[in-house]
Amino acid sequence: MELTGSGGDGLAHVYRCFVTGSSPNGTPAQLADSILSRVRGQALAYDKDCCHDNSVACFSLHISLSLMGRITCSLTSQSFNPAMTSYSEEVMRVLFEDMDLMSHLIHHFQSEDQVISHLAAKTVSACVFYFLQTSGTISPGWRRTCEQAFNSPVPGPELDACLWSLTEVSKNLLKGAHKETFGNLLATLDSSLGFLCSELLPEDRGTKCLEASTSSRLLLDLLEVLTASTLICGASLSLRSQRLTYIHSSALLKTISGSSEYFVKKRVVLLLKRALLQKAGEDWASGEMLLSGLRHEHFSSDMDRLAHSVLTAVAADWLETVPVESVSFFGGTRAGDQIPDCVMLRGVSLLLLKATELHIQSEGRTGPSSAGQVYGYLQSLWSFLRRSSVQLSEVTHCCCWVSLLFGDQDDDMIEAAKASLCIFLHPRQRSGSDASAELEAACACGHNPHCIFLLLLQSISFDHSILLDFLISTETCFLEYFVRYLKFLSADWLGFTAACQRISGCHVSLQQDSAASCGGETSELTSKEETSQICLVEYGSSGESDPEDMEVSQDGLRTFDHEKSTSHILTVKQDTAGSLETVRQKQNWDRGAEKSSSQVSPSEQTGLNLPPLSGQATCETSARAVLCLTQLREVVTRLQAKKLFPYNSSSLLKLLAQVENCSQHWSLFKK
Repeated sequence: MELTGSGGDGLAHVYRCFVTGSSPNGTPAQLADSILSRVRGQALAYDKDCCHDNSVACFSLHISLSLMGRITCSLTSQSFNPAMTSYSEEVMRVLFEDMDLMSHLIHHFQSEDQVISHLAAKTVSACVFYFLQTSGTISPGWRRTCEQAFNSPVPGPELDACLWSLTEVSKNLLKGAHKETFGNLLATLDSSLGFLCSELLPEDRGTKCLEASTSSRLLLDLLEVLTASTLICGASLSLRSQRLTYIHSSALLKTISGSSEYFVKKRVVLLLKRALLQKAGEDWASGEMLLSGLRHEHFSSDMDRLAHSVLTAVAADWLETVPVESVSFFGGTRAGDQIPDCVMLRGVSLLLLKATELHIQSEGRTGPSSAGQVYGYLQSLWSFLRRSSVQLSEVTHCCCWVSLLFGDQDDDMIEAAKASLCIFLHPRQRSGSDASAELEAACACGHNPHCIFLLLLQSISFDHSILLDFLISTETCFLEYFVRYLKFLSADWLGFTAACQRISGCHVSLQQDSAASCGGETSELTSKEETSQICLVEYGSSGESDPEDMEVSQDGLRTFDHEKSTSHILTVKQDTAGSLETVRQKQNWDRGAEKSSSQVSPSEQTGLNLPPLSGQATCETSARAVLCLTQLREVVTRLQAKKLFPYNSSSLLKLLAQVENCSQHWSLFKK
């Protein structure tokens, strides 16, 4: 076979050889020359505007770029056999050392043909990552091209290719735990990235440049990777470019209410939400990667800055200008649909709730905030939700909005519940006030902690096994939220019983509505079928604490012995999973053994989430909630006795026992 023959047939055959692992005809030098001639020939063709006229040349270029990507990725993943590895490494050496292929590949960044431009960016990214991984060297031509594009940002193919390429290389470095290499790369582009954002995100020009849809989307993708790097690299790296999302938070907020396209506004909301929740990069980075431990020196001030930007915007009636369109489907918005975009509603809600929570937590550094100011933020949010959603506008009990809006988005629902609890427990808000009056006021703007917790239980049909899943999951902040709420519950049982009466007629139909109202949101869905990684601590090193002093951070769940062998962790995880499955299988039996027939509600008999009977509403709701917590305590006790629970749960068990005692004392008091 002649590798240098006309057309792409020869390289297509070579590509099939690399896929099957068989040796191609010809020497490495011949293959390198064939690739170069096609890449260089089409690059020269741009000057003659013959790309679209010469379909054979375009096909040959596509094959060449795809082949280069295949070779590079296979070398990086070490998936070739020794003979193919040696052959491929020689091809790479000839192409990049003797023939300077990189400059010809980068030239294709300028192609108006989006397929060619993207294939070139993809191939260059694979090559750049390969050389960074093998030799630690940054391609000078690629770095120089990116610097020039960022220092003179003109929306177009070259800027788009550079943005995509840097994002892809950065992701691969971070996912591959090449933190030092990533730091070296980012340091070389730090100033140019800062200039790029100052040009595309100018506060005084209303971020007009973000209207260029492709460039804006790629810039936002890069900003999320840079933000995620602050979580992954921690205190080991602190560059200004990592903080661009926080530095330009005000400009990004203006983008949401400005003239940009709707998908850009939505993407910005998700970026800011993830930045506040410390979940930037959650789509491609594992939860363990995002919890590296110590944060860089500017982390707290950056979070405060973002929260302040959000609250300042809300105080200036920013929510009045935030659009919420009807949810779109593959065929476009269906005629007559009035279904709001739940991703946008959830993003804005969490953005405001988390900003308020952070503002309260940092008030010792920034000055106290008044209760009226905090309630004003919540009232603004509630007005926004009622205005944007027909479903929420019909809600009579405002505390239902968390369960209605977040549905099966477990992680976001728990974040919203935790933030609402923190806001309610704001000490300056609660000092010197009547407890019952505070709860009534909290219900008026939808953040009564008792109502939210009871509605959460109702949404999961009071199933203790789901609470157990939440407790051992690293995907939600449920542990932190649950501990804080149990302490509050034990101290305010009267408020809890009052909440049981309030929600007795509040029927939250999540299963029927969420699928329709949240269609097309696959990027936001939390997969419940994926087994979350359970990090373990040694019981001997996990001291028992007094529940009165217990303040749990979700990070505490992940502080385990990293020296523990992988095989041992996997064994325990499998045992835990088996125990949980046994718990679920025994659930119906446990209910029958522990509850008399008079205690079983119609909703449990039918498996439906029906409202309790009105005559015994308060008693039944309270009984079902307490029973759920009791069953949870019993299961956790059994798992801890077998050393299968992922952390020392002694303090948690004490809090659950206190709740049971409160219930018993209340029953005796009523008698």
